[in-house]
Formats: sequence, structure tokens, C-alpha cells
Amino acid sequence: MKIGASTLAGMEYDLEKTLDFIEGLGLEYAELVHQYPSENVSLDLLESYNLKYSIHAPFMDVNIASLQDKSRINSINQIKNSIDFANKIDAEAVVVHPGLISFLANKYFKKEVIDTANQSMIELGDYSKDLGVMTTFENMPAFDSMIYQDMNKLHDILSENDLHMTLDIGHANHAGYSADGMIFDSIKHVHIHDNFGDDDAHLALGEGSIDLKRVVNNLESKSYDGIYMIEVNDYDSIKKSYKYIIENF
Repeated sequence: MKIGASTLAGMEYDLEKTLDFIEGLGLEYAELVHQYPSENVSLDLLESYNLKYSIHAPFMDVNIASLQDKSRINSINQIKNSIDFANKIDAEAVVVHPGLISFLANKYFKKEVIDTANQSMIELGDYSKDLGVMTTFENMPAFDSMIYQDMNKLHDILSENDLHMTLDIGHANHAGYSADGMIFDSIKHVHIHDNFGDDDAHLALGEGSIDLKRVVNNLESKSYDGIYMIEVNDYDSIKKSYKYIIENF
């Protein structure tokens, strides 16, 4: 298995401290959350580690499904900047959120929001392909503002356009998917964390109710060869999760 950890666990610290911790555990991969406070990352810093990287494109104040042209274009450009950065560091993958829907848009313009998200994903996918970068789009948890909680619909639009999915196991569980129901051929990257289904809690592996062994076995049976990126809330949860993987897989 290819195993890494997201820098989400150390958002309140300097990036260097979090990368020190991830490398110190013996992990091979780190996923850089490419937004404040790590919007501008030193290439020299990254090259000082024996780590391989993926990039989580910005999602704070970003919405590629916005019906406001200026907001959508700004969001697209921020994510293209992450794709460019991924190209510079030869990142394994870029992760993108498919967008948000406001209360008013959900009431009157839901189809238009979905159509806009689809167009944006296709645009970003084409931009990535031209650079040789693998950009993936992440399934969302069951919050009212999130679109593409429905993994079947996300898979369909991605497959139709030769695009790829990041399976977020915790999000899928929160959205009501069983271990068997969250596996799709479009999956090329995985965020792994745990919860009890009632919240997107990002718990350490084994601290929730997800049948993680079944999910991983299902992925492996499909010859999944991407990274399992531990995406939890703090350093201790990374350590516990890595131990869980070593002991169970």
C-alpha cells in the first residue's frame, strides 16, 4: 500500500513542523493543503524531505460551481494555480472539491449549479491533461451546502469525460454509503478517515464505525494502486491511523 498523510492535521502549525512529523513516522507521501496558511510553499522546503506529494486544491472561499461568473473564474484560477504547482513538484494527484450551493441557488437554480460544476470540472480536467497532471474530484459529505454527495452521479460525469475521483471514505459513510457501495472504477486517489455516520468527524482509523477493512479489500480487489491518504484532525490521529493500517492491512 502507498500510505501518506494530509497536512490538514497541522493547519495551525508551520508546514515544516507537519512535514517533519509525517516523514518522521516513516510515511512516504504527504498531501499539501494548498491554501492559507500554506498558499505559498517553498520548493526548497519540499525538496528537503524524502517525501512524495499530492496537492489538495483550495476550498476555503472557493466555489467552482458558483453562478456568479467572477467568483467562478476566480475559483478556477486558484485551482489552476494548484495544478501548475503540482506540475512543478511532480505531484501524484490534485484533489478538487466539486463546489457548493447556496440556500437561494438550491431553491431556484439547482440544475444550473450542477451544470456549472460539471463545466468547471471538465475545464480543470482538460487543463490538467495538457500538463500531464492527474486532477481528481472528491465526493462530498452530507451537508446542505455540498454538491456531489451522490457518488453515482459524480462517477457518471467523471467517467463520461475521462476524469477521476478522489474517494473520501469518511464523506461517503456520512452520505450513507455502505463499504460495498462506495467503490467506483473512476477512483484514483483515496482519503481515509473514520466516523460514526452522524458527522464528518475525520477520526483516527478504528475510532468510528466504518468497515475500513472491507473498503480497502474492495479497492484492492479492483487493483487500486493509488495512495491511501490519512486525512485526520491532529498528529496523534495520524500516528494512530498509521498504526491501524500496519496492524490490519
